[in-house]
Amino acid sequence: MSVIELRNVAKSYQTAGGIKPVLRDVSLTVDDGEFVSIVGAMGSGKTTLLSIAAGLLAADDGDVRASGEPLREIRRDGAFVFQNYSLLPWFSALENVRLAVEAAFPSHSRDEQRRAATDALERIGLGNAVQRRPSQLSGGMRQRVAIARALATKPRVLFLDEPFGALDALTRETLQQELAHLCSDGDRTVTTLMITNSVEEAILLSDRIVPMLPGPPATLGAPIAVSLPRPRTIADLAHREEATRVRAHVIATLTDAMSLRKKGSAIRTQDSGLGQEAGRGLQVGSFAAEES
Repeated sequence: MSVIELRNVAKSYQTAGGIKPVLRDVSLTVDDGEFVSIVGAMGSGKTTLLSIAAGLLAADDGDVRASGEPLREIRRDGAFVFQNYSLLPWFSALENVRLAVEAAFPSHSRDEQRRAATDALERIGLGNAVQRRPSQLSGGMRQRVAIARALATKPRVLFLDEPFGALDALTRETLQQELAHLCSDGDRTVTTLMITNSVEEAILLSDRIVPMLPGPPATLGAPIAVSLPRPRTIADLAHREEATRVRAHVIATLTDAMSLRKKGSAIRTQDSGLGQEAGRGLQVGSFAAEES
């Protein structure tokens, strides 16, 4: 049974200029323990899709299920990591994580919650910074806190919304490796759905990559399996034919869809977020030269 399941999902927004269709006929399944990435350019509807899968947003049409059951509220077994950290600035790193543990395990004592928060921060390499506030942390350290906060709640499902997009290349690669390890560490793996505009990041972390085909309204292309052994590094992927094949497949799928859209629509190219080399906001650099 799939942990995440969307069938024929559609979503539109009401704007000053009228109704704006964002998603149509979106179907997706993510199995237990699987890491799936949705790859597409900025503005293509990826965050809307993730929000619907997590129960943060209701679909206009279609069927959304969590482990086989209709999803009508925020997933209680899920945790979220966003690009902007979403930390409370007046609290320490420890307290930011403890508050999440308290929400997930309200029956635990304050000491138990603090121990769980401390353990999560130590696992992510912030054992010496637990009392620092977000303003005293670098961007990479803040994102570590956000990841620790999510994992401290022991989620079954992890939803990632461009979690490393605002970081420099070195910090991003380090956190990617740590996330991959933490999602598969322990007695059970964490089912993960991530949206990203970085093809390399998707190949580095994913079991499957699903291209988001530009709209409006956007839909999903056929999933692309990533049949590479773990652990993976950017350096390793630079020399693997399978990585090169997957990358070419993803980019070709997105650029072909963009070409069809240009031929069949009068909507301007910049509205879709795709442009030269598959798009503004879509990172398609080579593995050997990961961009910052």
